[in-house]
Amino acid sequence: MANLGGQRQIRQRGGGKAGQATPRQRFADSTANAKPGGSRENSKGNGIKSRKDAPPSASRNFTMFLFSSLLVLVPLMYMWYQHVLRSAVTTPLSVPRTIADDASSAARNPGRFWGTYRPGVYFGVKTRSPKSPVAGLMWFQQNPSAPNRDIKLRHSCEQGDGLERYGWLEHDGVNFGIQEIIDGPLQIKTAFAKRGGGKNGGDWSASISVRYKDGVNSTNEKSVLGLMFYFALDGQGTLEPVLYGEQLQGIEGISKELGRFSLKFPQPHRVRMNTYLASYTPGLHAIKDLVLQRMRYYTYKKKTQLIGLVGEDSQTIAASPDKKANIVVYHVAVKPPYIMDVAFESGSNKRRAVQLAGEELTNLIQQYSDVFHQNFEQKFGLTKAGYSSAEVGFARAALSNMIGGIGYFYGRSVVRSKYNSEPVPYWEAPLYTAVPSRSFFPRGFLWDEGFHNLLISKWDPYISTDIIGHWLDLMNADGWIPREQILDAEARSKVPAEFVVQYNSNANPPTLFLPLQSILRGQSAVIPREEFQTFLKHIYPRLDKWFQWFNTTQQGPLPTSYRWRGRDATTNRELNPKTLTSGLDDSPRASHPSDEERHIDLRCWMALASSVMIEIGKTIGAPYQEYEKTYQVLTDNALLEKLHWSPKAKMFSDFGNHSSRVVLERPRPPPPVPGKPRPPPPQEMVRVVKSKTGPTNKFVNSFGYVSLFPFLLQILDPSSEKLGKTLTDMKNPDLLWTSYGLRSLSKSDPLYMKHNTEHDPPYWRGAVWINMNYLAVRALHHYANVPGPYSDTAGQMYSELRENIVSNIIKQYQKSGYIWENYNDVSGKGQGSHPFTGWSALVVLMMSETY
Repeated sequence: MANLGGQRQIRQRGGGKAGQATPRQRFADSTANAKPGGSRENSKGNGIKSRKDAPPSASRNFTMFLFSSLLVLVPLMYMWYQHVLRSAVTTPLSVPRTIADDASSAARNPGRFWGTYRPGVYFGVKTRSPKSPVAGLMWFQQNPSAPNRDIKLRHSCEQGDGLERYGWLEHDGVNFGIQEIIDGPLQIKTAFAKRGGGKNGGDWSASISVRYKDGVNSTNEKSVLGLMFYFALDGQGTLEPVLYGEQLQGIEGISKELGRFSLKFPQPHRVRMNTYLASYTPGLHAIKDLVLQRMRYYTYKKKTQLIGLVGEDSQTIAASPDKKANIVVYHVAVKPPYIMDVAFESGSNKRRAVQLAGEELTNLIQQYSDVFHQNFEQKFGLTKAGYSSAEVGFARAALSNMIGGIGYFYGRSVVRSKYNSEPVPYWEAPLYTAVPSRSFFPRGFLWDEGFHNLLISKWDPYISTDIIGHWLDLMNADGWIPREQILDAEARSKVPAEFVVQYNSNANPPTLFLPLQSILRGQSAVIPREEFQTFLKHIYPRLDKWFQWFNTTQQGPLPTSYRWRGRDATTNRELNPKTLTSGLDDSPRASHPSDEERHIDLRCWMALASSVMIEIGKTIGAPYQEYEKTYQVLTDNALLEKLHWSPKAKMFSDFGNHSSRVVLERPRPPPPVPGKPRPPPPQEMVRVVKSKTGPTNKFVNSFGYVSLFPFLLQILDPSSEKLGKTLTDMKNPDLLWTSYGLRSLSKSDPLYMKHNTEHDPPYWRGAVWINMNYLAVRALHHYANVPGPYSDTAGQMYSELRENIVSNIIKQYQKSGYIWENYNDVSGKGQGSHPFTGWSALVVLMMSETY
């Protein structure tokens, strides 16, 4: 199955249902059964003469008829062929879906129907359905003595908000979650819990408590907090505010999916003002702007002014398509401390004893919390391992932010192939997925999700297999999955336009094989064997097609070599054109992209994928012999060294058209033309090659994460001298080793910490990234526990590297309040987007030594 000779034969799956002939077979059968002279009835009974009896004029007419028919048919066939090519990118793979249409419904899966599936907002609730209703929290601070029209309304997670800290402290992914938010002097806690009952997903409640944080003298605080909770419909249904006088007490609603329901706000105490908004919004992305536009000043106690909401927004409702409200916002102006309880009650639940609010809600949350703590210790054993209570609390928060960052999205990607002149919409589809960062990347990323599920699968393999199934169901007929999922208007509002369109020639590392491998090797104690085998049988055809897609579209110039597509070979703006498809973005590759490139990391990913396909095949009784042959070829260390070992630099390397002597320079202005104004100087720096010979085909001797892949994915033989050399170079502080983890690029490399363009700072050119460090720690643990001359060295490096990474992440969390996208290789300081509790949360697995 390896791409020997640069190509491979693709197995044909057949064009029809089981037992049916394909069109080619049917054509063959019809021609085989036809008699040369036709039937007796046709030759004699209908009076049509045979061609040898036809006069010359009839023969000419028949020829003209054939010619005319071809003139019409050939263009039509060409148009049909072009249509097939254009539509292929948006055609789903024709195998049964892994996740059934109703798998996430209240009827099939009531326990996970409602959840905090809106990771991009500070607190939000929705269902796992295409047109889900949504609930959410907003707040702002105002000073009654000095009203400020520049309202800083908190809603979606924004790094620009400058919050001292926010994130989940506990979250089990199913029943409850507790979150803490520090905003200036305020400490806000959001708690969420569910209770079953009825047939439409049961009840849920939220409790939002606000107080001044420790050390703040509340008597000196003059600000009043505007606290808002909203409920909105994204589809057919009605919402009606329930009023007591002019004050909102609750919301009554009805929708096709939920039936009758209500949202109740237990009557508050010590509220300075209670207002509401009943209006219409065209979508979730417009909610914050709507609220800001519908604020007004109210006089409080005849002397101060407070900002509230306008009530019934009749003008907006009258202009809406359905002429009815689809959002109701509840607002109270309060002085902390204060607690707001919100209770959602399903009308189908007829056996509700008491409302889930107040003490009842507090007790339920405590019950869930106790179980969460027990399960956490059972799965990760950190208290038993000797970690302090503060360190265990950090690990619980890291896991909870990963789990609490799982979202449910529904919509269409925007995609393009070389056959489409313009971007086209993908089919509508759901996606249940974790996200890298609630503030900066609140959407699904394909290669991130493989790392995410290494941790998620240890906590709850049912959630993990559900996520993996959703991702694989996004595969098109060619076997391609869009690497970045931007499925709705809310997600699209946070993505620069140039990153929205996904190109079907571009891959992303197939990291979903990592959690599948992990579950396969440890699933027996968690998921019943038969149930897990059923899941594997569903996903096997998709994984097989995915592998085929990689093995053909990403093949390299030599047998068993691979090349990432998507690099820009025409630009001179980038010092080293990015390889976004690899996930390693600006890691140095060949300086001048060409078809001659060989990328070692992709070759190693394919070796991992083939090994997992073997395990799946053996587990479910599917053919795996071709994958076994591929695996043997891709893990052949001699062949690997022939393609990727640089004899000069003594490292594993990419190969391509390369020069290490490249710089960014601003071009000289053109010479002045007599009689004409002097032209302005060039505004943009461009790449210049300083070598006289220019770039040539050679090994790209940049020692960094790319060079480590044969080690990271455990392809090197334990007795290989190349393993020993790799370990020696990793441990060298002048190359990759730091007190905080392995840096992404050697300090000696010409591109170390260099900008890629004048305004594009280094990303994977020195910083410490936790996903790659996790793979390094895992690999060291592997090589320390298999016989070989380097097992002792690997064991010593394992202990030291693991301690460096874990201690620094905890230190930076305690200091800054966040887990970060990456860490500075000189100071250890967290940097990049935050909170980044995607793959950086893999620190929990390193703490528990769970690989």
